[in-house]
Amino acid sequence: MAMTQDVEAAGLQATPYTTFSKVSKRWIVLIVAFAGMFSPLSSFIYYPAINALASGLQTSVESINLSITSYMIVSGILPSILGNAADQIGRRPVYVVAFVVYFIANVGLAIQNSFPALLVLRMIQSAGSSGTIALGYGVIADIAPPSERGLYVGIVLCGPNVAPSLGPVIGGVLADRAGWRWIFWFLCIMSGLCLFIICLFLPETARSVVGNGSTPATGINQDLVSKYRSRRSEKESPGILPEKKKFKMFNPIACLSVMFYKDNATIFLANGIFYMTYCCIQASLSSSFISIYHYQELEAGLIYLPFGFGCLMASYAAGRLLNRDYRIVAKKNDFCGDRGNGDDSLDFPIEKARLRSVWVSLIVSVVAIAGYGWTLQAKTHVAAPLALQFIVGATTTTMFNVLGTLLVDLNRDRPSTVSAGSNLVRCVLSASGLAALQEIINAVGVGWCFTIFAAIAATTAPLLLMERQWGPAWRAKRQREEPTAERRSSDRTLRDLADGDKQGG
Repeated sequence: MAMTQDVEAAGLQATPYTTFSKVSKRWIVLIVAFAGMFSPLSSFIYYPAINALASGLQTSVESINLSITSYMIVSGILPSILGNAADQIGRRPVYVVAFVVYFIANVGLAIQNSFPALLVLRMIQSAGSSGTIALGYGVIADIAPPSERGLYVGIVLCGPNVAPSLGPVIGGVLADRAGWRWIFWFLCIMSGLCLFIICLFLPETARSVVGNGSTPATGINQDLVSKYRSRRSEKESPGILPEKKKFKMFNPIACLSVMFYKDNATIFLANGIFYMTYCCIQASLSSSFISIYHYQELEAGLIYLPFGFGCLMASYAAGRLLNRDYRIVAKKNDFCGDRGNGDDSLDFPIEKARLRSVWVSLIVSVVAIAGYGWTLQAKTHVAAPLALQFIVGATTTTMFNVLGTLLVDLNRDRPSTVSAGSNLVRCVLSASGLAALQEIINAVGVGWCFTIFAAIAATTAPLLLMERQWGPAWRAKRQREEPTAERRSSDRTLRDLADGDKQGG
């Protein structure tokens, strides 16, 4: 018994969470952030060309808007399939297939000449791009232990968070100067570059395939550069082996099952509410500034930039804040840090660590959302609503980073699946909010409209208090009932070490 305990202690100390170097992790994160921007970019770059598309395809604006609705429907459903597939067969194959589909769809969109073709190809375009954010969360769970995860999540979300602000500007310029077809040629060129980088340089990170990175990838899971690169003469360290499991068909409703866990459901709802508010403010910007301040279309596109700058700054800053909060809580609880099993401890209060600084962002966001509506209602100087949208962008992005990181912490064995579940909830809520937005503005005015959305955002406070208070108990019960694949893999590694020790003796 004593010998087994010594082997277990030695194994935990010797086994790193990941064998990827710091430089490799940074490179991986930059690629994933680049890939993650295409889903929101494809949506927002499209808006300035709606009238031009309707004219060019000889159809109505209402029909073109139908292509936006269909895009959103697919973007809510497809990640549930792609996320589950990535958790089973690896991140690389799903990335490659997704970007091939996306690239082909953009070529088709650039050369098509009819509304039916536009409608179908936009759905295919959404199918190719919509899973990239869920895949990004999966990659972060693969390579980053909890003490580093906040910063990496922040960097990955820089792409998706900035794209909604850059998209209308790029789309407006291209539609005005080169024609609407060049919007899709631009996306084609950018996605082709991303696909080239992924094929050559993005290594497989899925722990179900390569463990902690110590198991070599093969076939499509192996990047092209590593196939021709000589093995590094490094001292090998014990690795976390990928779990041996039978192949299963992808489960498109796997993301629905994770919704029924209390801790996941609480975070899904809170994240969805903030995303709904985020989308409604984005949707109101162009039309509100055109009607109130008499801006032209290109100027209306530029007013998205303050929101984007707020998102960009907060993505990075929130990541560093999350890492700092983790260290503070770990020190307070005398927690030793990144063990071989990746800090997967039922005793560590990860909920308190992640939610430690969230309350300031929540309060400031609620006040800024309401204030944004009333500055538009009062037709104040344009600087006031622009400053408030910067604040809203920064605070809501902080909320996304916090809640997204916590979701990964709670679901390390299926991060892409749970991220897809979160995406489904937020798409449903945002679609509901967008459908009601104009009706509410027409009924009570823009000031009261965003006061209502601010009040809805405030309801996330009790949800997060519940998660902070009861989340550890919910998590402990779930993890006792369903031990993670990585915990089972780590146990198998320790048994191998013990067996080797016995044979050696």
